[in-house]
Amino acid sequence: MKNCAFAVAVGLCCLVLATPLCAAQDAAAKPSLVERLGFAKDAKVLIINGDDFGMNHATNDGTIKALKSGGLTSATVMMPCGWNVEALKWAKAHPQAAVGVHTTLTSEWGGYKWGPCLGVGGAPSLCSPEGYLWDDVILVYGSATIEDVEKEVRTQIARAIASGVDITHIDSHMGTMQYNPIYHELYLKLAKEYNLPCRMAGHDIMDKAGGGYLIEKADEMGVLHPEMLYMDGPPSLEATESYFKDLMSKIPAGMVSELYIHCAVPSEEIFATTGSAKRRIADTDFFADPNTVKWMDEQGIQRISYRELRELQRTGKPIARVTYGWDEPDKPKAK
Repeated sequence: MKNCAFAVAVGLCCLVLATPLCAAQDAAAKPSLVERLGFAKDAKVLIINGDDFGMNHATNDGTIKALKSGGLTSATVMMPCGWNVEALKWAKAHPQAAVGVHTTLTSEWGGYKWGPCLGVGGAPSLCSPEGYLWDDVILVYGSATIEDVEKEVRTQIARAIASGVDITHIDSHMGTMQYNPIYHELYLKLAKEYNLPCRMAGHDIMDKAGGGYLIEKADEMGVLHPEMLYMDGPPSLEATESYFKDLMSKIPAGMVSELYIHCAVPSEEIFATTGSAKRRIADTDFFADPNTVKWMDEQGIQRISYRELRELQRTGKPIARVTYGWDEPDKPKAK
């Protein structure tokens, strides 16, 4: 995950624009995002998103487990992956879950691959010689046309909406739509067009990479987004609990923060898919633990999903406070 911050710097370093002093003064005079959401101005507000929903069955089971616990507040579906059907079917049956689109332009695993929703013929520049999406962000930037990128991402969002799921937001698998300024501007354009909030890094990261102007652009467009984004993860499996508790205890008051994880339950499938299986399982177990949810409540951490941001973006008004997690007996596995 540390490579993500580096990629931000590489992708944006050529575009450094100063923020006018008057803009900062105007921002200080306006209600903060947390206040517009209906919270006290010093509230600690946190979105916890599950990326890669729909990647495979083990990921779906882990994501659903953490959503039901209330430790996870939203998730995003990978539309090019075959298991998106199961994820979307579940999301449609559980409208209380905040589910968005994990815009996907890469297929990074060695033994498990997927191609674009448009197929090779529909977006040829997005595909490797074998017909799959490229396995690295840099290969996408070196090979894809922005026209194919736009067609594919539009298709992913449109198909998710057509499934009947009440799509709440968009973000970016492996950060592909965010580490290059041209891609990031397209990302904001689509968020605006579909009237959806989106994941963005905060000024702490973007300013250093010369991308602070993109935050200002999103604000001018009326596209809502978190103000702080945490991309790193625990240094070891044993440090999972201490790492996340330390991180969450230090999120800034008066701002909307987001951290994201990747979920999974133990299975042969997830271990065959990725070398990060143990990390995904550990993160799921921590955020699905009722004790974690209780601890967040005791810390005064206000958990929200992207639905609160979407409704504020669309209506200008906050929605009623939402309680995350619900009781639902697990269905017996099919024989």
